[in-house]
Amino acid sequence: MSVFGEFHVPSAAFALHETLTAVPEMAIEIERVVVTDEVLTPYFWVSGVRPSQFEAAAADDPTIRDVDKLDEFSESALYRAVWTNEVQSVLYIYTQIDAVILEANGTDERWELRIRFDAREELGQFQEYCQENRIAFNLQQLSELSQPKTGGQYGLTPKQQEALVTAWECGYFDTPRGNSLESIADRLDITQQSLGKRIQRGHRSLIENTLIVSAVSDSRETPPHVKD
Repeated sequence: MSVFGEFHVPSAAFALHETLTAVPEMAIEIERVVVTDEVLTPYFWVSGVRPSQFEAAAADDPTIRDVDKLDEFSESALYRAVWTNEVQSVLYIYTQIDAVILEANGTDERWELRIRFDAREELGQFQEYCQENRIAFNLQQLSELSQPKTGGQYGLTPKQQEALVTAWECGYFDTPRGNSLESIADRLDITQQSLGKRIQRGHRSLIENTLIVSAVSDSRETPPHVKD
């Protein structure tokens, strides 16, 4: 049974600490991580500063390399990069116990992570690894899949589930639409851009964990090793 752990990690114990410290007004939100031959490629949003400020700080950060800006908007920019071996905790999560970071938000003080483990044994292995290597992952909340049809069963984070359910309740998916993205964002007290990203990621997770999983199961094909 899958286990979901919510952790707080001092920024010094995770990725991009030097970058976040150099530009403390910045916030980073990891969208997904692609794993290829033990190379971790994160896709993440940077907000609160100009892209040039982030790029200048990240150039000297030992935890990241090959930073590439993919999109830029008025409030944030989307980047792709490669995590180096300096980020041992993330390497262990993805390559040793095959867990998944579902949500990660970082500031100069700390990272807030939500990680899915396939079983409690993997959670125990991860906690033991952190203790042995003195990595300050502080468990805040633990939950399991105990009921069917929960958002977590389909890879949704609580924020993604809230966004999708609220949009549905407001008639956003009706034809014609009952409410605009802007009005729903106001109801949730978040920006329109944040709401749009949560709905997009939620759709992706629902498809990946329902339609794609079924198709792979039926065809007996092995899906690509991609973690979101």
